[in-house]
Amino acid sequence: MTGHLYRGQAGLPFSSTLRVYEPLEAFPAEQQKSLQSMGARAESRAAVENAELQASLGRITRPGGDPFPTGQTDLVRLLAVSASGSGPAGPGRTGRHNADGDREVLPARLLYCPSQLVLRAGLAANALMEGIHGPLAQLLIPEEQRDRHQERIDQVKARDGGGRVHTRASTWGIPFSWFCLFQESDPTDVVEAEGRIVTVRIRATLGVALERVSNAVAHLALAAPDLDMLEDLTQLTEWLELFHADSVVELDYGAVADKVYPDDSPLDVRLGIECLAEGDMTGAAAAYRRLASRWIPIRQLARAS
Repeated sequence: MTGHLYRGQAGLPFSSTLRVYEPLEAFPAEQQKSLQSMGARAESRAAVENAELQASLGRITRPGGDPFPTGQTDLVRLLAVSASGSGPAGPGRTGRHNADGDREVLPARLLYCPSQLVLRAGLAANALMEGIHGPLAQLLIPEEQRDRHQERIDQVKARDGGGRVHTRASTWGIPFSWFCLFQESDPTDVVEAEGRIVTVRIRATLGVALERVSNAVAHLALAAPDLDMLEDLTQLTEWLELFHADSVVELDYGAVADKVYPDDSPLDVRLGIECLAEGDMTGAAAAYRRLASRWIPIRQLARAS
């Protein structure tokens, strides 16, 4: 299945995602029922990725030209974690010792990340309209379709109690600010098929991720207050603070992993910020050169013919 997923993405822009998985109790009661129902039917992660990709391609060629998702086939990704949080659980079980020293066996804790395609499509369309390609976007997505989709967004927000979006996406490279949330020692899954890396997923608990990004913000605020990354990190912090304290954050490299992994970007970003804080401009420049040599060629693919 993973090999089919990789081939299905051939020729498409590299897309990476930052996801937050929350415990069931973080969602409104009505949404909890829906998530449990979807979770009970959930297949492998590869199957979810394939279904989402095929649905998006289907919308492009759908009769009537409406590219927006309707929410009828929304999906959910599940993450089973051990008692420690971000670590992968065993086959459905995890354990601890009670006061008598006997080992207790407990079910692994399930966390949920809904796809929320209706909300995310609306945000993406708004960003497109406000960007330099706004006039072209207005031709491709008529006002009538945008208005119809806004009605779907209003219905979703009313049903699910707000507009918290659990997924952020980036094409043609991963924002350097995202790497501040992770370290090379964090739990990591490398998914391979047919001699290629399909994706790499790295995880951290929300509390740890927030602590790391807060330290980065503090260093940059003093050493480099004009750096664009400082604003990115501030926005990232505000987003993460919307979620339940027992959540887990996941960086999914997507198909770009085959081009860059093994990847020292989390280390290079951390070293660069530490060097700036210490006034070591030479060290900071060296860290940036390593990042640039790795990621600028990827971003240049966006303009390749």
